[in-house]
Amino acid sequence: MKSTADVNQLDALGQYALRYVKAGQAIGLGTGRAASAFIRALAASGLEVRGVATSRASAELARSLKIDVVELRAAPKLDADFDGADEVDGQLNMIKGLGGAMVREKVVATASRKRIFLVGEEKLVKRLGQHGNLPVEVVPFAESFVERQIKKLGLKPQVREDANGTAIISDNGNLIFDCGVTDIHKPARLERDLLAIPGVVGTGLFPEIADLVLVAMHNGKIKTLKRKS
Repeated sequence: MKSTADVNQLDALGQYALRYVKAGQAIGLGTGRAASAFIRALAASGLEVRGVATSRASAELARSLKIDVVELRAAPKLDADFDGADEVDGQLNMIKGLGGAMVREKVVATASRKRIFLVGEEKLVKRLGQHGNLPVEVVPFAESFVERQIKKLGLKPQVREDANGTAIISDNGNLIFDCGVTDIHKPARLERDLLAIPGVVGTGLFPEIADLVLVAMHNGKIKTLKRKS
């Protein structure tokens, strides 16, 4: 169970991110605890925007709070995207996918003019892979083949399951492999190698995508990290 302080920290982070939103914009709505805090702050602000949700869960939350949720085809170029991350290195490369929505999250981020990510200080790492997991989305038909190919890259894939041992299916109808990793020295290269495997739909690697990362520091302050051009 998350502490009250942690919840308050995320709420403050969501509120802080509103400075990058203007009324009338079309924005991406990410998935996860930090993204949900932003969605709640957005609703409370009264700013009228159109939101493209990266998951069914985010869409349901936004609609329940009276935010106008539209499909990506209705807003092909988004003004900004607001999401969370599981790991962020010093170059603002990221790992995402704990919530299983990384493929849609990457589509929405790439379709956005500005990509803003909200994290707690504990998500900052010296090198990606320090938390030991890299999610990969895989077509069910290719499960065994992809598993063998991923192992050849030195990763340890395991199908994500729920508490009952049933495979979790993504919003896209695919499996999610949680791949055991250590330090990732070349995230962009690993991303290319994984995507070259037939049956891999997408990965949780987000190299050179973030423009800004807003960090809730342990001392209560919020730090803004900008990607170097």
